[in-house]
Parts: sequence; C-alpha cells; structure tokens
Amino acid sequence: MTLDPETAKAAREAEGTAEQRRQVRKAALASTVGTTIEWYDYFLYGTAAALVFPDVFFPNSSHYVATLESFATYFVGFAARPIGAAIFGHWGDRIGRKATLIVTLVLMGVSTALIGFLPSAASWGSAAAICLIVLRVLQGVAVGGEWSGSVLLSMEWGDQKRRGLMGSWPQLGVACGLILGTALLTIFNSALTDDAFLSWGWRVPFMLSLLMVAIGLYIRLQILETPMFAKAVQQKRIRRTPVLEVIRSHPKEIVLSALIRMSEQMPFYVVTAFVLAYLTDDQHGYSNNFVLIGTLIAAGLEFFLVPYFGHLSDSVGRKRVYMTGAAITGLWGFVYFAMLDSGLSWLVFLALCLGLIPHAMQYGPQASLIAESFPTSLRYGGAGLGYQLASVVAGGPAALVATWLIHEFGSGYAVAVYMLLPR
Repeated sequence: MTLDPETAKAAREAEGTAEQRRQVRKAALASTVGTTIEWYDYFLYGTAAALVFPDVFFPNSSHYVATLESFATYFVGFAARPIGAAIFGHWGDRIGRKATLIVTLVLMGVSTALIGFLPSAASWGSAAAICLIVLRVLQGVAVGGEWSGSVLLSMEWGDQKRRGLMGSWPQLGVACGLILGTALLTIFNSALTDDAFLSWGWRVPFMLSLLMVAIGLYIRLQILETPMFAKAVQQKRIRRTPVLEVIRSHPKEIVLSALIRMSEQMPFYVVTAFVLAYLTDDQHGYSNNFVLIGTLIAAGLEFFLVPYFGHLSDSVGRKRVYMTGAAITGLWGFVYFAMLDSGLSWLVFLALCLGLIPHAMQYGPQASLIAESFPTSLRYGGAGLGYQLASVVAGGPAALVATWLIHEFGSGYAVAVYMLLPR
C-alpha cells in the first residue's frame, strides 16, 4: 500500500512555489498543535497521577503505597510507547505521515476523554484501576506514534538547512501541553473545594480533550503529504516492512537515539511529575497550586527556549548544544533539590520556575538530531523507535524510582544522583 497518486502529485507540484511556503507554515502549525494536544493529554495524566489518582483509584492504600500504585499506572503508558512507535512507524513509512497522524490524534483524544468519565474505586472497586491502566496503555500507543510523524511533517516540508529550527516546532507541544494541562488543573483546583475537585473537578480537563482533538483534526486535514515522502513514493522506495528493515539496517542508530534521550527524559519527568507529589507531602506541605503555578511558569519559559536552542543548533551544531545541555542537567539536579529542600518558599518557587531550562537545551535540537540519522523511507519507524525506547527505562520509571529513593534515603540528593546517572 502506498500514497494516493493524486496526493503525491500535489505534494511534488507544491515544491518551490508559494504553495510550498503556505504548506511549510501549515505543517509547522499542524505539528505543533497536534503535539500540543497529545502532550496536553499525557501531562494531564502525569499531574493527576501525582495529585488525584492516589485518592480516587487507590483509596485503601497508605499514601506512600497509593502514590507508588498511581505512578505505576503512569509507567505503563511509557512501556506502551515503543509499541505505538512500531505500529504507527510501519504505517507512517508505508502510507504517509498525514494519515497516520490523524489516527494517533483521535486515539489519544478519545482515550483521554474516557479517563474523565471513568468511575472511581468507590463505585467500581479494582475494576476502575484496571480500566485506568487500559486507557493509559492506549495513551502510550498514541504518543508512541505521534512524535516522529509530527517531527517529520515539519522537517520534511521545511528548509533543509534549518532542520534544527523546523524540528523544534513540534517539540513546542511539550511546553504548550504542559501549560494547558497545568493551567486547567490549577484553575479548577483554585475554584473548587478539595472534595469537589477530587469528586469531579479534575475530570473536566480530561473531557475537554475531545474539543481539542476536533480543532487538531481540522488543522491537520488542511495539509498535504510531505514532498520528501511523495518523492519516495514516486521513486518506488517505499518498503514493504519498514520497521523490520530499519531494525535490521540501522540498529546502531536506534540504540544511540534511545541512549541520548535518557539524559533528557528521565530528569524531565522528575521535574514535571514526581516533584508535584514530593512538595505536597506532609514533610514539605506546599499547596497544589503553589507547585502547579511554578511548573506553569517553567513551561512558559521552555516555550521560548526550545525553538531558540533548535535554531542555535543550526549554527553551532546539534551535538554541541545537546551535550552542553546534558552536562548542565546532570549538575542541575543537585542545585535543584538543594533549593527544594531549603525550607524557603521563594527559593523553592524559583527552583520550580527554572526547572526546565536545562531540558530545553536538549529538547530543542533533539528532534532533528534523531531524525537525521535515518533515510526518508525508514525515518518514521526508525526515529520513533529510537525516541520511544528510552521511555521504558528512563521516562517511565522516573517518578516511581524517585518516590522509592525518597522513601529509602529520605533525601532529595538521592534523586539528584539518579538524575546524574544517564549522562
């Protein structure tokens, strides 16, 4: 199965024309909006896993055990991401980026909205937690197929001399999704009593995912397939089993892509998910809103820094920017937890606000750094597998391991050492 000939022809004819420039803008917008929706859904779950799900779905466990159980459901979404990368990587390199991305968007939106309608453990008992896990797996599969397609949509339409900048636009979805998800939960948490928020207030942002999906679909349906993929169709370079072929022909690139991601991904989920539970526990006692607003500001800073570092990588080199960010992140963990445990509210809040700056240094050039390692006909599957494999050993267990480390060692520096390991 290959790309529809008329679609392929339209994409080829758009090259070098005013239509191409319009498509470049549309592709950048569609990629950013699409990843924003996907990550809004994903981060919404992470925030709820730290602040809401222990009480809603695991009420019969102690706070520590309920937090572990909640973060365990968080982890299964990460474990499912390489599966999504393989499934959608196959179809993305067979039928095209656009059609595949529409499917991932719908899958993510529907599974997220259903979480908002899911009865609590008080009504369904253990069945509620089981359904939560199933929906979380579907989220993971969707995100696993979304990232590489969005990056390729933007990169393959854009100026090939500015791939760092073009690849950074879909990366903005992380900052935008974090801003939207955190902002909505902050608003509902502020406007409602604790009981109302735990009863129904947290559900509304999940249900709003359906509205966001409708907006995303409208935008994505306006774009053409990328010219680079259209050329691959024309030249009959479409592979029958692209994922198997990229595993056979580019195993080194896949493994290296996963390894370079670990230094960025694991600290990110410590800063955006674990810290919510860490600072609102009995020992620290900060309010949900205090932590959420600090995280919101951090995401706002990252919104501007991700494209800046992507652009910078076009000038000074991707590896130089990425490795500098990795080194700073390793040292930042110790400074970060020293500030969080200082007992000074203003210093804790400052740490929250600055928490994602080192991450932006890596995340800006990361998309182009990984995608450039694979040929066009195998790029969706290869880049997706490399990117998502890190989720199983780095991003997924991060909040779970950090919670255990605090319980065992009683110090944030234990988590800082953990953040240092993947350098």
